[in-house]
Amino acid sequence: MSITNRVAPTSSGSTHADRFLEVRELTDTLTANLSAEDQTPQSMTDASPVKWHRAHVTWFFEEFILRTDPSYTVYDETYRYHFNSYYEAVGARHPRPDRGLVTRPGVADITHYREYVDSAMVDALERGALDDAALGLVELGCNHEQQHQELILMDLKHLFSTHAFAPVYVDREADETGEREPLTWRSVQGGITEVGAGSEASGPKSNGAGSGTGFAYDNEGPRHRVFLEDFEIAERAVTNAEWLAFIADDGYRRPELWLSDGWAHIRETGWEAPGYWQFTDGEWTTFTLSGRRRLVLDEPVVHVSFYEADAYARWAGARLPTEFEWEAAAVTGDVARGQLLDPTRCHPGRAGTTMIGDVWEWTASAYLPYPGFVPANGAVGEYNGKFMCDQHVLRGASAVTPRGHERATYRNFFPASARWAFAGLRLAR
Repeated sequence: MSITNRVAPTSSGSTHADRFLEVRELTDTLTANLSAEDQTPQSMTDASPVKWHRAHVTWFFEEFILRTDPSYTVYDETYRYHFNSYYEAVGARHPRPDRGLVTRPGVADITHYREYVDSAMVDALERGALDDAALGLVELGCNHEQQHQELILMDLKHLFSTHAFAPVYVDREADETGEREPLTWRSVQGGITEVGAGSEASGPKSNGAGSGTGFAYDNEGPRHRVFLEDFEIAERAVTNAEWLAFIADDGYRRPELWLSDGWAHIRETGWEAPGYWQFTDGEWTTFTLSGRRRLVLDEPVVHVSFYEADAYARWAGARLPTEFEWEAAAVTGDVARGQLLDPTRCHPGRAGTTMIGDVWEWTASAYLPYPGFVPANGAVGEYNGKFMCDQHVLRGASAVTPRGHERATYRNFFPASARWAFAGLRLAR
């Protein structure tokens, strides 16, 4: 199940329709074996029910594309309230913390809604009824759905982890620890460096992604110059084995390693290991989408917060790279990819030399606008810009990022305490 967002739209409606259907079908594939009971609960405020994700990405196409056609009949006006996420300009919405309380519409209703909107979208695309601006919103909507495909798996993993008997989403053979690669460093020359998507990146969709081709979000541009000092970056991400050494050296009990907010947070939460880890019967295990498994030592550590990543880097005598250092290293290094979304795996591979794939990597950078950034007009302009406060940037991609959705300029972002994302780290010095 491989998908791509690098196919340049053409005047042929079928190209856009094929792209749209390919993305929609992957969502259906990822959720096909989930029961209604699996899709309804909400395990924490930051997560959302699977059925809500399925409906929200559908609402996006209906709200921003189909509703502009006076001849279109809205599927159900109440869905505008239920499945609006955070678009203030659209109107009132159901409170996020209570999404798991919505039993109606049910899973079958959401499936009918998806089919209804799919039919209307394909009809509009195949008739050539959408102008360039609307086609840009279609591409944004496809990328938006790819983001939610990753969120579905993140949120489902958290939900399943609360179950007493560790349910399995993907049934696969257990991985065994392999030969551990030593940590090596690559030197990157500093100076004036261009970063970000192409200069035309303004608005929710652009045709720039570092090299000037492909899709990019508005927060990836404009492309601009930064000055970097010479630095070194680790050739691979930090592994589970290395994190165990941090734990063994009382890393979670030494306040000198931690930022003040981070130390307060781990004292409050009682964290003593990454998310989903447990020490039982003399060995470490971690919860995966294939159930609880023995820790694989040469896999990249995953489900750590910015606080933990920063503390580990300090313990290791290094630091986190800035997002600009990360990008400069990524575009001059190995262009291969690590583990991206494979519906039969949904878990990182062994730590390798690639910078994109397996785990998102925390950087030292706050999530802020690039020079010259201007959000798009209207509700769609709320997509990225309004979250540029109290968030930290992650770069790369993860084992649940859909293929074709990854790129060197991608700016993911989460609060410092978040760790249900598939996030790890890479060291710099």
